[in-house]
Amino acid sequence: DLIGDVAIAALLVCFTAVATNIETGREVWLTRGPLLEAIRASIAIPVLFPPYRLNGGLLVDGGILNPVPIAPTLGDDTDLTIAINVSGQVQLAADAPEIPPDSADSESGYLRRAVNNLRKRSAVPVSWQMLDIATQAFDAMQSTIARQKMAAYPPDILVEIPRNLCRIHEFHRAAELIEVGYRMAAEIIPRELDRAGPRRQAPLGPSHPG
Repeated sequence: DLIGDVAIAALLVCFTAVATNIETGREVWLTRGPLLEAIRASIAIPVLFPPYRLNGGLLVDGGILNPVPIAPTLGDDTDLTIAINVSGQVQLAADAPEIPPDSADSESGYLRRAVNNLRKRSAVPVSWQMLDIATQAFDAMQSTIARQKMAAYPPDILVEIPRNLCRIHEFHRAAELIEVGYRMAAEIIPRELDRAGPRRQAPLGPSHPG
């Protein structure tokens, strides 16, 4: 419902979803076809979501091999590259308050229902306690890979989100986490643009909706 029947080619901006083919162990860039299928394949976190069969491959989350996919954007006509690393350094003291689950008709409520529907299709039951342990190990691995990828393809501006701001199943905190990401970006991006000088004074688009 949020995305609808939209083709990637019809989007107003360049878009690439990154997935991992678990049968070949290769990174897959999805640049054409239905947008919903590309997103579904690229978010198939192992254990949480079942893999998604697309274009003859069995695909899972692209973050397994490339948590910060900068390379797919190198051919795009851009003024600068802004990377968001959600596998940033652990925040030792989280000061963001807990919020109650969003209403069923909110966007995050919809996402939570969608996740539950996807999980029901998997024959593998999920224990949240074991999942948390697996997630922490997965996050540590992703953090290392992310640093290596960014060393090879350094972005112009980097926004790092502490990887322990939430647990993998806390979809009810979507609004809170989106706001955290926006505030961090709003602080870091202008500062880095000022530091880079006039050459990097690119427009940042519309203001954050109120």
